Amino acid sequence: MKKTARKSTLLQHWKKLGPGLVTGASDDDPSGIATYSQAGAAYGLATLWTAIVAFPLMAAIQQMCARIGLVTAQGLTGTLKKHYPKPILYLMLLFSFPAIVMNIGADIAGMGAVGNLLFPKIEANYFSVVFTIILLGLIIYLPYQKIAAVLKYLCLVMLVYFVVPFLYKQDLTEVLKATFLPTLQWDKNFIAILVGILGTTISPYLFFWQASIEVEEFKDKRKHLMVNKKIIHTINQDVDFGMTVSGFVMYFIILTTGTVLFQGGIHQIDTVEQAAQALKPLAGNLAYLLFAIGVIGTGLIAIPVLSGSISYIITETFGWQQGLDKKFHEAKAFYVIIALSLILGLSLNYVGITPIESLIYTAILYGLTAPVLIAIILHISNNPKIMGAHVNSKTTNILGFTALVVMSAAAAALIYLQF
Repeated sequence: MKKTARKSTLLQHWKKLGPGLVTGASDDDPSGIATYSQAGAAYGLATLWTAIVAFPLMAAIQQMCARIGLVTAQGLTGTLKKHYPKPILYLMLLFSFPAIVMNIGADIAGMGAVGNLLFPKIEANYFSVVFTIILLGLIIYLPYQKIAAVLKYLCLVMLVYFVVPFLYKQDLTEVLKATFLPTLQWDKNFIAILVGILGTTISPYLFFWQASIEVEEFKDKRKHLMVNKKIIHTINQDVDFGMTVSGFVMYFIILTTGTVLFQGGIHQIDTVEQAAQALKPLAGNLAYLLFAIGVIGTGLIAIPVLSGSISYIITETFGWQQGLDKKFHEAKAFYVIIALSLILGLSLNYVGITPIESLIYTAILYGLTAPVLIAIILHISNNPKIMGAHVNSKTTNILGFTALVVMSAAAAALIYLQF
């Protein structure tokens, strides 16, 4: 009876989990995994502290975005369009589109390459095409609730990253020291890695996704919905849970590569598949296999979020019908944009842009655009004309402005060191 009761309680908690879990899981996409792997391989545990610093900052920003969607019943783009000058909207669109498309391309290429590692007789490009077709089919033909359920179950794949570090002997003292004592190096490559970590963790595409998906989540309940502190508290808990999972995955990937690869003398990792392959002789087949499966699973979560984000941005900008709950004939433009973003991302593999170049360009663009978007989000969520009584609390503002300062300082340092 006790086991049945426990199962029932766990299922109830699982069903209550909302978009926050998927948002958090998509934050650790294959290109993010590549960035964390590069950091661990190049600098050992020196960047482990970034997981602790990034968590409250990204949680605060995502909470603001979720609240904006809930209160305004519009995505972030729709709110910008309604309350701000159009040049700001178009500038945001100009920066967001190429970064998200390159992110999709890097993720598709990473999944294809890892598929090739698991099944060497099949070329990576074939895997990339197959994954793209599967994702496109699922997004177009499944209704939102089914997509949400599929993505939620795919999030279980993330658990593999909690196992991998324990397959290798760890120095607990060194791990704790690196976790709680930040280290900085005034070096172009180290700063670039920091900007990359922050850019892929506090990612602009997630801002748009979080606001729009909250609108989707409460669309059917909108007529009877009274936005109050209880609902906002529930949403904040959902976001915090997703960001906690994301933060732990980031932490354990840096820990894994920072011990296994760095100590094994492998300091240059350019792709996700290299990270997976490098783990095989040093930490055994199981670590290699789990890491590779994790990459494919996170890609299947992240790419619908990336393509959905870009479609929400464009359709809200031009006032077209949008929504994953709509059928293809009800929101043709919305689904066509998703399809085009996937095809454009896939095509990057055939025009001479390598996955690692896409990753670098994406991280830099995210790192440079995030401060601007965070400033706008802070302004919206503190504006009583838009948010009514649900403006930011003092704590949320402190964390939000800290995120703004940290992201701005990192971007400025990278630009300064480039010249």
